[in-house]
Amino acid sequence: MKQGVLPFEYEEEKKDTGITGLAGLPLYLDLARIVCLVKSIQKHLKIREGTQGWTDAQMVIALILLNLAGGDCVEDLRLLESDEGFCEILRKIESHGLARKIRRALERRWRKEQQRCVPSPSAAFRYLKGFHDAEQEKLREQSEVKAFIPASNEHLKGFVNVNKDLFAILNTIRVQKTATLDMDATLIETCKMNALYSYKSFKAYHPLNTWWDEHKMIIHTEFRDGNVPAGYEQLRVFKEALDCLPDNVEEVRLRSDTAGYQHELLKYCEMGENERFGRIEFAIGCNVSKSFKIAVAQVPDREWHPLYKTVDGIRFKTKTEWAEVCFVPNELCHNKNAPEYRYIAKRQLIEEQQTLPGMEEPDLPLDFPTMQIEQRKYKVFGIVTNIKESQKNGEQVINWLHGRCGKSEEAHSVMKKDLAGGKLPSWDFGANAAWWWIMILTLNLNAIMKQLAFEPSMERARMKRVRFSIINIPGRIIKRSRNLFIRLSKGHPSYRLFLDIRERLMMFNELLASPG
Repeated sequence: MKQGVLPFEYEEEKKDTGITGLAGLPLYLDLARIVCLVKSIQKHLKIREGTQGWTDAQMVIALILLNLAGGDCVEDLRLLESDEGFCEILRKIESHGLARKIRRALERRWRKEQQRCVPSPSAAFRYLKGFHDAEQEKLREQSEVKAFIPASNEHLKGFVNVNKDLFAILNTIRVQKTATLDMDATLIETCKMNALYSYKSFKAYHPLNTWWDEHKMIIHTEFRDGNVPAGYEQLRVFKEALDCLPDNVEEVRLRSDTAGYQHELLKYCEMGENERFGRIEFAIGCNVSKSFKIAVAQVPDREWHPLYKTVDGIRFKTKTEWAEVCFVPNELCHNKNAPEYRYIAKRQLIEEQQTLPGMEEPDLPLDFPTMQIEQRKYKVFGIVTNIKESQKNGEQVINWLHGRCGKSEEAHSVMKKDLAGGKLPSWDFGANAAWWWIMILTLNLNAIMKQLAFEPSMERARMKRVRFSIINIPGRIIKRSRNLFIRLSKGHPSYRLFLDIRERLMMFNELLASPG
């Protein structure tokens, strides 16, 4: 039968050909071996321990590969399994370097000969369900607290330690003594029956993420319901993130939006209550309350300074002005021992534009507080910091805080659009939390690949480019002398790129293996 109007037709091969459409994906398995990801999963995740069938490492690695390949739901595991060439590689890699005793133990996990190389969707669903704690859902029903955060079971806590191990290894290769932590939450819109409504009036989940700016990776995340405010229990989450930092980190700095404007968090940083890091510098957006607006209005015009911005080494003046503000919040007014903070205000003049009748501009959204000063209307923003004026003036503090703008939001876009974080698989909270954590591990593994193995021009590449130029490359799998070869088409530009990546990975593997 005729297939279409153009002069070509589709046919199916008569036998297995060893072709793969994911010739670049094994590079990530190379990296996973170097950073000991499989060993870490085996150490910290114990759902499949003592059972038959798939191991924890096989389950998690399969879902990580699914994220990297572009799949966004559990059913897409069928597409991985259908790639006969990639499955051949996966079989070889799983047994590589294992002692005979361990290989035999893996074979005995199956009553019959193992047929699949990738877990089936139903097996993956059952595995994710193991991270759900039904007792926490009962506590939710009994609790009178609206913003209820289910406690993680022991299996879900294992992801924290796996991620911690990744950072410990990375920070021995690319040492960062300072950790600038950006805390920000993101909404994942969903239609799941058990999901709760967010402040934006749609059903969602609302994970709070902590971004390590120097490494461009997520050091900690907490999966939450949509009705939980972004700043809810932020101090506790911040402490947990600090515990995840590698041992060779010496200094921590914090940046956050107005969700982090909580006096217990500010005090914890200023008073040096953390035994390991002591005083922690911060810059956090503050609420533009009525009393803050009064303090801003009292600042003379001569004390307002233009805010400059540097782009590609060129410094230019913006339409925004800044000034130091003499302000003490009501929460600290009656406490003699309360710490003192610097408050900085930004203002931007709202220019009046003449419009035709019926064509008036809509009012500004509530996200932009406004105030009237001498017949002029301004958008106003506030910042609180404990950085001394002798260290950084107001403009430097503002620009440092602005350094978080766009980066964590870009990471959220990658999580939900480039990876599988935007499509959650289950009604069960714990299963979705595990799916989110596996996506975070994928995000961080890709970030490590960019830092260690990609050429500099690829360090800021989104997954779309990575898949097009590295992962989704066709190749033929050839067996010869008990070895596997992935053969690319002659003259393919990715061939040289693959060799360079593997050469760099080998170099870092030798660096990690060397004593001291």
